[in-house]
Amino acid sequence: MTDGERTGYGVISVRDYREKAEAVFRGLGFSPEESRTITDVLLAADLFGVESHGISRIMKYVKLVREGIVDRKAEAVILKETPVSALLDARSAMGQLVSEKAMGLAIEKARTSGIGMVQVRRSNHFGIAGYYALKAAEQGLIGVTMTNTQAIMVPTFSAEALLGSNPIAVAFPAGEQPFLFDAATTVVTRGKLELYDKLGKELPCDWAVSHTGKVSRSPGEVLRDIREKRGGGILPAGGAGEEMAGYKGYGFAMICELMTSVLSGGIPAMHKQDKGDTSHAFYAVDPELFGDAGEIREAAQRLIDEIHAARPAEGEERILVAGEKEFRRRAERMESGIPLSLKVLNELDALLAETAGKERP
Repeated sequence: MTDGERTGYGVISVRDYREKAEAVFRGLGFSPEESRTITDVLLAADLFGVESHGISRIMKYVKLVREGIVDRKAEAVILKETPVSALLDARSAMGQLVSEKAMGLAIEKARTSGIGMVQVRRSNHFGIAGYYALKAAEQGLIGVTMTNTQAIMVPTFSAEALLGSNPIAVAFPAGEQPFLFDAATTVVTRGKLELYDKLGKELPCDWAVSHTGKVSRSPGEVLRDIREKRGGGILPAGGAGEEMAGYKGYGFAMICELMTSVLSGGIPAMHKQDKGDTSHAFYAVDPELFGDAGEIREAAQRLIDEIHAARPAEGEERILVAGEKEFRRRAERMESGIPLSLKVLNELDALLAETAGKERP
């Protein structure tokens, strides 16, 4: 089934997507440049096919701004800085805006000192982690991005959600296109559950458990349990228990928590209220620290080529590496448009009409 044939979906061009989304954010009081930055991150998600982190989240962002949880006037400040590091207080700014600044600072430090490590606290949801890691790789640097989230993960042997989806993204320069790994440490993200709930669909797999501790296929039930902190939540990558190594997803989530909230002096997932208390990490590394950057880039491509040349499993055409599907999908959607659920398209148009003429002077 092609993008344009998905039931209950329409297709929007990249140009219309950008124009509408930017207009909504301008109507919320963001400057044209800020609106463009926020839209860039959402657009990147939908071009890659990460629907849970694209424009479907716009209603949530609007709510956060209107409730004052996101302070659209806030500007991140540097609390501590060295030639290779910085600690930023986002002061509850829009996550995408402080994150753009933070990764830019990490890249700048990597250019001058070989490595840049920037920690952020008191921020908000920043979109897809891979967007920022990729910005480093596009400049020939290794990029790493992490963020904690509100507690939604039920760790191995736990009956309560104690950690977030805590995504980790790594982008590594290669010959044809960067290697890009971007994944939550939970089986799926909260945004995925919100998307299924929005579409009125049951969860297709054993992704989550309710407060009873049993697997639930109802996204609404699980989301309600998470909001009300009744217990239950989304399982770590690998699933429940030890048989399928769910403790590995749990362990990766702990690494992310340590490298974000703990290192920045922020708030751990289990104590977050989803109110300007999110922590991020942005790292950029110049391969020249370890040898000739061009040779390292070529070696990365040789590794990818050897994987591609290996014998695929029966019924499969090719072995892929992380990021390939997303880059291919992005190229296709730039030409043919982006499929969005009709409900999301209607929400976008309603917001556009509601915020029209309210741009910041």
